[in-house]
Amino acid sequence: MHDHDDHDHKHEHGHDHAGHDHAGHGHAGHSHAPADFGRAFAIGLALNLAYVIGEAVYGVAGHSMALLADAGHNLSDVLGLAGAWAATWLAKRQPSARYTYGLRRSSILTALGNAVLLLVVTGAIAWEAVLRLFAPQQPAGMVIIIVAASGILINGGTALLFMAGRKGDLNVRGAFLHMLGDALVAAGTVAAGVVILFTGWAWVDPVVSLAVSAVIVIATWSLLRDSVNLSLDAVPASVDHHAVEAYLRGLPDIAALHDLHIWGLSTTDVALTAHLVREEGGNEEALLARIAQEAKARFGIGHVTIQIESLAVAEGCALRLGESV
Repeated sequence: MHDHDDHDHKHEHGHDHAGHDHAGHGHAGHSHAPADFGRAFAIGLALNLAYVIGEAVYGVAGHSMALLADAGHNLSDVLGLAGAWAATWLAKRQPSARYTYGLRRSSILTALGNAVLLLVVTGAIAWEAVLRLFAPQQPAGMVIIIVAASGILINGGTALLFMAGRKGDLNVRGAFLHMLGDALVAAGTVAAGVVILFTGWAWVDPVVSLAVSAVIVIATWSLLRDSVNLSLDAVPASVDHHAVEAYLRGLPDIAALHDLHIWGLSTTDVALTAHLVREEGGNEEALLARIAQEAKARFGIGHVTIQIESLAVAEGCALRLGESV
């Protein structure tokens, strides 16, 4: 029985690896999206770093908490963009004896760090804004308007660079949310500058900072949730677990299914492993090739590993977890 199981597994694994290589090329076509955004990351980094320096200088000169808050927020985005860009580079590193999947998971860690960094910086901004409510300083309205208006153009334009890929890669989505959040902060800051210019109400500056901080937290929550889920090997949001299970159970001559796992290898790559119980012998190579092709085409899963077992072998499978076959 043991020899039969080993034979089945080796036969399956050898072919499935070939199936995976074939699917891998297709998936690479999908997951090469982050590389296409290398130019967007470079432009976004350059523009935002220059803007952070200018905004901080004018924020101090103009006594504006809103400008300084936005500068701090933009600095977190510069770091976040740099991290996301680095992750797309690390994700392309070849697997090694130690890192058998390569370093693709670094993109998940970067997305998680991005979300946490954004929330921490936003919290610091909100705290400083509260302090300013009790000790207001008279900011220069016109300086605020001019600097923040340029921020709308810079951050809004950078967000547009990432808009196309925001649904396919969590890091690109994070970059898009960061830039969009910055544009919102800048828009709120312009509004604050206009009110201050015409009324002299210094309290408007920190109030606007608090309002925009709340908007950023709401927008960042989904990024934090999805990156935490991927870090815990949850089924990616883009994959319907029940649909995948129904598909595998509905394959010809498949009597049962157990030990099904679906998880994200990176923010763009999805993997699947499963044990399929077959009623009787057949062309396993054809079945495995079909699964690799259809899993990619129907569910976007490019890394598929299937173990096919007979009814007798499945009865003693240690990974059956009590499921009946």
